[in-house]
Amino acid sequence: MTLNIDHVVTSGTFNLDGQTVDVDNNAWVLGDEHECMLIDAPHNAHAILEAVGARTATAIVLTHGHDDHLSAIGALFDATGAAIHLHPADRMLWDRVYPDVSPDHDLAHGDVLRVGGTEVRVIHTPGHSPGSVCLHVPSIGALFSGDTLLHGGPGGTGRSFSDSHALLSSIHDRLFTLPGETVVHPGHGDTTTIGAEASRIG
Repeated sequence: MTLNIDHVVTSGTFNLDGQTVDVDNNAWVLGDEHECMLIDAPHNAHAILEAVGARTATAIVLTHGHDDHLSAIGALFDATGAAIHLHPADRMLWDRVYPDVSPDHDLAHGDVLRVGGTEVRVIHTPGHSPGSVCLHVPSIGALFSGDTLLHGGPGGTGRSFSDSHALLSSIHDRLFTLPGETVVHPGHGDTTTIGAEASRIG
């Protein structure tokens, strides 16, 4: 069965290094008519749950640990009971928001998750944060890139725990090897393709 992608835009703040910035975040709901996976948990649990509808949410997968991508996770977990997945290299970011609880599962490069009987492959892409990951769904030609790759180029660096050299290496070595027509669904802004961003970044 073909997976569908539901897109929710939520608004809130990003807080790090003593600074607070207003941001709009993308939340993605990937699934079929029976079950779905939540990709990131930004700001507004109600809006995300509306996209889930009557389906069973099987997992909440975080592309990284910045607070604007996980601020709604408590309410989403309470409503769905879905297991929370995070790469352990971003645990220090998680702990700043949720010091008394732990994610349910550690993500690792090469992991294969499933939703609606379809493979979702985990690609570790350090740089924006040490534990940033992207999720590749080969069967539908989709990549959920978090803040690793945005429409217009790489995600941001320059804050604590970020590394611009590592980010560019992740993009070139692990994302630009994907088919150029792969549609990129980022954590902020518009969708793009691997080919379009490869042309921009070079």
